Amino acid sequence: MKSNPFELLKTQPIDSLKVVVEHYRHRITGAEHYHLAADDPQNVFMVALRTVPMDSTGVAHILEHTTLCGSEKYPVRDPFFMMIRRSLNTFMNAFTSSDWTAYPFATENRKDFQNLLQVYMDAVFFPNLNKLDFIQEGHRLEFAEMENPESELVYKGVVYNEMKGAMSSPVSTLWQDFSAELYPTSTYHYNSGGDPVNIPELTHEQLVEFHRYHYHPSNSVFMTYGDISAAEHQTQFENLALARFKNKVPVVKVSLEERYAEPKIAQGVYALNEASLEAKTHIVMGWLLGENKDTMDVLKGHLLSSVLLENSASPLRKVLETTELANAPSPLCGLEDSNREMAFIVGVQGSEAAHTDAIKTLILQTLKAVVEEDVDAEMIESALHQLELSQREIGGDGYPYGLQLMLQSLAGAMHDGDPIALLDTDAALNKLRVEALKPGFIPKMIQTWLLDNPHQVCFTLAPDAQLSEQKEQAEKSALAQIKAQLSPEAAQAIIDQSLALQARQELEDDISILPEVTKADIPADIKQIHGVQDKVNDLPLTHYVAGTNGLIYEQIIIDVPDLTPQEQALLPLFNACLPEVGSAGRDYLATQARHSAVTGGISAKTNLRTDLLNPQIFKSHLVLSGKALNRHESDLAQVLLETLQTARFDELDRLDDLMGQVRSSVDQGVTGNGHGLAMMAASQHFTPVANWAFNRSGFAGIQFIKQLYKDINTEGEDGQQALQAFANTLSGIQRKMMNTPKQALLVADEAGQALALQTLPTAWQELNHAPQTQGLRLSASQMSVKQAWITSSQVNFCAKAYPVVGAGHEDAPILSVLSAVLRNGFLHSQVREKGGAYGGGASFNPESAAFNFYSYRDPRLMETYADFDRAIDWLMSSDAKQAQVEEAILNIISAMDKPGSPAGEAKKAFYQDLYGKTYELRMAYRLGVLNCTLEQCRTVAQKYLLPEQASWAVLTHEGTRAITEAAGFDLIKL
Repeated sequence: MKSNPFELLKTQPIDSLKVVVEHYRHRITGAEHYHLAADDPQNVFMVALRTVPMDSTGVAHILEHTTLCGSEKYPVRDPFFMMIRRSLNTFMNAFTSSDWTAYPFATENRKDFQNLLQVYMDAVFFPNLNKLDFIQEGHRLEFAEMENPESELVYKGVVYNEMKGAMSSPVSTLWQDFSAELYPTSTYHYNSGGDPVNIPELTHEQLVEFHRYHYHPSNSVFMTYGDISAAEHQTQFENLALARFKNKVPVVKVSLEERYAEPKIAQGVYALNEASLEAKTHIVMGWLLGENKDTMDVLKGHLLSSVLLENSASPLRKVLETTELANAPSPLCGLEDSNREMAFIVGVQGSEAAHTDAIKTLILQTLKAVVEEDVDAEMIESALHQLELSQREIGGDGYPYGLQLMLQSLAGAMHDGDPIALLDTDAALNKLRVEALKPGFIPKMIQTWLLDNPHQVCFTLAPDAQLSEQKEQAEKSALAQIKAQLSPEAAQAIIDQSLALQARQELEDDISILPEVTKADIPADIKQIHGVQDKVNDLPLTHYVAGTNGLIYEQIIIDVPDLTPQEQALLPLFNACLPEVGSAGRDYLATQARHSAVTGGISAKTNLRTDLLNPQIFKSHLVLSGKALNRHESDLAQVLLETLQTARFDELDRLDDLMGQVRSSVDQGVTGNGHGLAMMAASQHFTPVANWAFNRSGFAGIQFIKQLYKDINTEGEDGQQALQAFANTLSGIQRKMMNTPKQALLVADEAGQALALQTLPTAWQELNHAPQTQGLRLSASQMSVKQAWITSSQVNFCAKAYPVVGAGHEDAPILSVLSAVLRNGFLHSQVREKGGAYGGGASFNPESAAFNFYSYRDPRLMETYADFDRAIDWLMSSDAKQAQVEEAILNIISAMDKPGSPAGEAKKAFYQDLYGKTYELRMAYRLGVLNCTLEQCRTVAQKYLLPEQASWAVLTHEGTRAITEAAGFDLIKL
């Protein structure tokens, strides 16, 4: 019998996570394998490699892209995206971090798992790394008119444009520039994603060499999760790749940072094209700490961060929120524990560069005060409670649960630590609890880790209105200089390369060599989760039993009443402020401390859902949610009731601080979700729900928040009156919410459910199910728009929308398949590969009753809109095939069947019932998807995608003003 190529090093059950961790090492190469055995059919695979770039050319990032562009066994041009279309995966991606690159996927289908494993293993260890793929994914020079050497020279490349978009975010720039100062000599000094200025320096030869050095199995860690055995995985690892490696090579290491002898002060700038640059500066302080190998050190770091920053009552967060020198705490605040050497970061946003010294003094004085006064035992208990809750909660509503566990432990595996210890923290938490409650524990940490630590950086990032134009001009000048020095032969070589890439992009690959699942592998039925209809006094209650691992989830669902236009505009801010102000007679500081001590967080949001059959009708609810450990169930119920009934909107200074925080946050996500915002704008008039989304969280919502903040912060009596009016409106919304119908949702394990059903009748005896009232009234004009929204971005986000139908219409499943057909069959190639955008595609949004085309981080503009139109022409041509529809069906079904966490699945079932998505309707939709044909796709395209009904929107920059004006866009400054 052939011996196992892996040796078992350790087995450890982790009851709190419901997994058994098995640690193996490959006998020949030394590759590590951590298997998280679990009773879960959603199996997850990840192979991670230590990648340590020492420049900002983006070599690790571009390699991640190029690795997935064809391999020895699968020499097709785009196996990664092709497998997305031929799979029932629940997750499939690749990540480039600062010092590792990972390739994960997840699926519930065993055949699919084997298919994806074959492709991933071959891609990672035996990629082709074709030079044409490198110039497509990374960077290349090309003439604006491809075959005309007299036209302008431009840079193209998917990663090049991706990073142009990424570095348009002020927070991304802040993190990168700050890291460069805190880590002066190690890999973290550099931009692992790639700086657009440096990306063109990377050669294909350097890429190939980086793969040879970093992608050996000796430098890899395999992680798996689920109900497939470790032995079965290891047999596949060996057969698919590892057997071909006969040696062990040295593991790539991240160097320890050279330590500063004294604190450092540094500054930088970021691009911001706004009329006023006032209060737009970021100021952060950071300390380099020890390595992340020791679980106790990592937990101590999180405890320190929680004590100082967890909530508004925490000493450091309190001063950062209330200082008049800034609008809000920095989004970087907290412990960074993914790097080999951890960092603790604090700071502010919405400040001025002139306040740097004062902010630094404020932070240091606050830390010294904590050292002198110590910390209340209750605050430490609260922080320990938060650590316990985060350790116990079973996730899976974003990333698959198994992948979350892998990423949580990966830093240990990458840096010679113990990833099992980073998962099994119960013993360490108990030890930490004993130590942390000793007098002086936190003060000693602050003194040693921070105040006496000379490796400290104070960094100021100020806005610069000219920077964007300067960067654009610098790029144009550099390209003009390159062009001026081109010989005729060199110019022709650029043309030849462009033509060769174009020919490769248009090549019809033999995709039959790739493994696939088919419609026959799709489960015929869908999961059903049933809740129990009950009552708490006269309040309707739906409760579910789920494997929540000792956590309880409670929600109060409130019918949104008729609101005035001003109340409608302020409802999102009501949601943001409701859990953050005082309640039950306590001020906000005492309330925040209580929330942290007994809950895992309270939140409020508004749900608007379009009627399944008539898109001009909708339902609306305000949802107040909370979670807690079972032992705090009665506290959670009381906190939810207090929040709803007694939230205090009379703390005007608190409301002012909260508005500053909201104002500071609105710009951060613009370029990260530019395509989503553009689609909101394009479909803004299609349905009442679409109009609400645009006005509340889209571009119009952003403008409203900016203006409201400006009004509130006007000097003198006008500002005070605006603030008081704001508070009065919030109080008015609260009163209306108390007098409208309500119901409740409970999700818990059996022990938590029994406890809640016993205590809720007493805890919620004042929570009445009010009689039916007039609900929220909204309308939509259904007119089309053509808008260009101008912001600080180096790339574009294009959207084109057509009015269609709601989710209950017989055409709805066909429209969803059509979106995937157009994305996979035409738009991916035209917009991403040929156009150089980071992404592009089509989507069906039944809430907006919209069919959308979109692009993401796109260097082009009108050319992309032309591609949207050409996609429809392609669909009608003989190039579109039924096989592409079959692939699209797999895409749609895998998205529909993607599992969530146990609690998430129960909540999903509740809201499906609430909004009329019965089992019968969902099965009819599923059958509509499964039975979809190419002819049906063509029919609905001809029916709905009519040029005269299209709406256009683009998030762009000042550099496209002439183009957008000439094309008839209305230009609006964001």
